[in-house]
Amino acid sequence: MSKSPMTKIGAERLREQLHELKTVERPRITAAIAEARAHGDLSENAEYHAAREQQSFMEGRINKIESTLADVQIIDVKEITEKDKVVFGATVTILNLESDDEVTYQIVGELEADINIGLISIASPIARSLIGKKIGDVVDVNAPSGVIEYEIVKICYI
Repeated sequence: MSKSPMTKIGAERLREQLHELKTVERPRITAAIAEARAHGDLSENAEYHAAREQQSFMEGRINKIESTLADVQIIDVKEITEKDKVVFGATVTILNLESDDEVTYQIVGELEADINIGLISIASPIARSLIGKKIGDVVDVNAPSGVIEYEIVKICYI
């Protein structure tokens, strides 16, 4: 089975989140469960059931992060030698040829993608269209609204 790619920064973010869950959230929820238990009858104790539900969700999240980190190939973008082509980890500025709008995206792994901060998944239509292209190339992206033409303006690895 091949490992999913993830940037070094994305892996660090996941490790920080895991550390936060284990060192802050887990003890907080454990204390909430202990406090709710002290109130007596657990069968009718809403605080106890809510805290147990939070614990279950948090433990599931911890397991998911741990298994994700065990199954990724971490790529340090700064060590990529291919500087004139778009590859995984590239930060690409593209120009919409119809609207003249410029937008910048970094191509990252599926698990770290967040369009709100300019991180697009390697599996997204835009990223798939950009991979292997160079500055000045025009690419067609199949979007829900139809085909959009973009020109690659800038490629960098930061």
